[in-house]
Amino acid sequence: MAIDKELLDQLLAGRDPSEVFSKDGLLDDLRKALSERILHAELDEHLDDEQAEGNANRRNGSSKKTVLTGMSKMTLSIPRDRAGTFDPKLIAKYQRRFPDFDHKIISMYARGLTVREIQGHIEEIYGIEVSPDLVSAVTNAVLEEVGEWQNRPLELCYPLVFFDAIRVKIRDEGFVRNKAVYIALAVLADGTKEILGLWIEQTEGAKFWLRVMNELKNRGCQDILIAVVDGLKGFPEAITAAFPQTIVQTCIVHLIRHSLEFVSWKDRKPVVPALRAIYRAKDAEAGMKALEAFETGYWGQKYPAIAQSWRRNWEHVIPFFAFPEGVRRIIYTTNAIEALNSKLRRAVRSRDHFPSHDAAMKLLYLVLNHAAEDWKRPPCEWFEAKTQFAVVFGERFFNQ
Repeated sequence: MAIDKELLDQLLAGRDPSEVFSKDGLLDDLRKALSERILHAELDEHLDDEQAEGNANRRNGSSKKTVLTGMSKMTLSIPRDRAGTFDPKLIAKYQRRFPDFDHKIISMYARGLTVREIQGHIEEIYGIEVSPDLVSAVTNAVLEEVGEWQNRPLELCYPLVFFDAIRVKIRDEGFVRNKAVYIALAVLADGTKEILGLWIEQTEGAKFWLRVMNELKNRGCQDILIAVVDGLKGFPEAITAAFPQTIVQTCIVHLIRHSLEFVSWKDRKPVVPALRAIYRAKDAEAGMKALEAFETGYWGQKYPAIAQSWRRNWEHVIPFFAFPEGVRRIIYTTNAIEALNSKLRRAVRSRDHFPSHDAAMKLLYLVLNHAAEDWKRPPCEWFEAKTQFAVVFGERFFNQ
């Protein structure tokens, strides 16, 4: 909506331009005036409704209320009614903060800032003093949303699901314990990504993963075409029990990264092409020959642990070779889960440990939610892979 230029000239007349956006400047005055105008309009509508219902009610002055906005503190004159039935929508009876203020706190928390850092940032930028308890209260409101998100219905079938874990420290029963955060990242039939769930456990195993798989089934998921995983204990047995037709594939990116952990920095650049000959072989037989060639070659002799690692995981590397190039590329080139994990690690790194399970879940959910905002389009590799999925898996792929 365009604002009349003459009105703007009237508002700016006699004002110092440098103070228009400063604290208690024109912008704050406008916010206050507009807020009070909205509140009075709300009361007028409320009184009209009361009269229509045959109730005798009228205005009863106003009361002062200080609220926090995204930019400053603001004292409003809140109109009252005689019957005390008026509850404003703009700023409710017991509300002390505008919604945009809460959104700013949650946004900063989702970017990995600690409670103390948020407190200092708000005071430095906006000149508002907020307590750590207030910041915690605002972010704690997310926990109900987390519960709803964790139990939301799922699609019937997911072509590709990445399962991975990162380690975090959480205070539990008076002790700080290392716990694993397990994430399921799915690629849908249209190529877009979706996080299916988030689980925090101290230990893993077939029983834990079977519980996760059954949870996914209870939420509506009936089939997973390919599950990409990195050596999670008990996972293959659990997913086979819940989804018998699912192909379990070792994450090639994780396998390469694990291989490079044995290699000195100066040798990493020439070792990578040598490993590429293995996972880009035309089939499993050619891949094994490439692995044997690597093992007996210069780099295999210098770093024997690499070939041993590939052989240990070979059972779950083999399915990879049965896929067409388009499907292979979406598995090893589009390293979606690693990009997600890097954001989680960045947020966790600023904290020595989490005070509770809920505190960890709250932050991780917000970070994941914030990351999902960037997932606007499917990766370029998906358009070729989609056709290949349809050919290889047939009706299962279309069971959405």
